[in-house]
Amino acid sequence: MLEYRTVPDMTSQAEALERRIDGLRAAVRKAVTAGERDRARELRAELRKAERQWEDALDDLAEQINQPIKQVQRQEGPLLPLREQVHQALTLLGAPAAPKLIIAVHEAFHVGEMVPARLTSLRRDEERSFRSAPHSRPYYLCSALTADLLAPARGVLAVSTWPMATRVIGPLSPRVDFLTSAIRLAEHVDRTTNPGLAARRLLWRFAVSIPGAATSTDAMTPAAVAEAAEAELEIHLNADRSYREAAAKRAKEQLNDVEQLFGARLRSISATGS
Repeated sequence: MLEYRTVPDMTSQAEALERRIDGLRAAVRKAVTAGERDRARELRAELRKAERQWEDALDDLAEQINQPIKQVQRQEGPLLPLREQVHQALTLLGAPAAPKLIIAVHEAFHVGEMVPARLTSLRRDEERSFRSAPHSRPYYLCSALTADLLAPARGVLAVSTWPMATRVIGPLSPRVDFLTSAIRLAEHVDRTTNPGLAARRLLWRFAVSIPGAATSTDAMTPAAVAEAAEAELEIHLNADRSYREAAAKRAKEQLNDVEQLFGARLRSISATGS
């Protein structure tokens, strides 16, 4: 059963903050008029804090009002099969990603719940499908490959249609992929008319790990996040690309079709002796 009782509480909170803001503004004006600089400075700080709380209360209220709609939609079930939901999220990010990030992207922009436990078996299902009928699907959700052993990278998914160099992960690749995903996410948020609180929170999680992306939630903009990510990406991109391309060349020469998508298994090697 859906709960609506929290909406009036949030409305009352916003109204109380509005009354406090009005009172603080009047107090600031009186302090300035009386020449009480220290008092005016303290009141202004309280006023800014109250205004931030009011903004947060409005965001929470908007999210709570929309929540019943989202819950009804989720009860009806996802609009797309799981593999297509994962494909959407990975395509948005443009780089290999772990299930936790895939779920966060899906929840920020799409309707329908993505169950973490189902992602665990998804890659194995994709491999079985490929083995039974190779290349019968437009794409497969496959493993990212470690550059050294060309083995499946634990818990990192990719898309089979991406170039091999994108699906291989070297020493610098996690940071490069993080920055690449940050840029694409920022661009997507910027294009979205009303991205919502979940999308802005996800972008903030990226921003706090990128120098110069944002000094506070108020100062953060998609353009600032993308610009900061691009600046750092230039530092690592060439070295990472060279490493990945060399590993991709080895993968194409040494691995069969299945292994190029899902990774090589460790093999026992006979000792030759001397």
